[in-house]
Amino acid sequence: MFAPSFWRMRKFSDSIPEILRLQQEMNRLFSSVGESTTIDYPAINVWEKNGVALVTAELPGMSAENIDISVADNTLTLSGIKKTQDLKEGENYLRQERIPGSFQRSIQLSFRVNQKDIEARYEKGVLTIVLPREKEDLPKKIKINA
Repeated sequence: MFAPSFWRMRKFSDSIPEILRLQQEMNRLFSSVGESTTIDYPAINVWEKNGVALVTAELPGMSAENIDISVADNTLTLSGIKKTQDLKEGENYLRQERIPGSFQRSIQLSFRVNQKDIEARYEKGVLTIVLPREKEDLPKKIKINA
């Protein structure tokens, strides 16, 4: 293998650029310690099928009464309030990661939505929203005159 003298043949001054690069990387990694990061809540999936946008949002532990859905043109907005879990006398949290409070998330779609035919259901902590495309926004077949 390599003898220990192999590593000593390199001059210390040749290592300075590498040491500075390592220091910059460490500064970058630790510069945001203690700062809060923004997390998009709720987590969502959006896909399109046959002229309909389907949206699923993870909202565990909430009741449907605390969730609001609104649509304006091509923007879907989900909002609501996550209520606190009341502890009984003598109970204390050992760990609390599910933070209560209000939330709002807007998703812009690539088409306008037919607001009359929107459907939503909430089951097992997952909100599913069906957003049909406005008829005028559907692709049109153009006839070619020859």
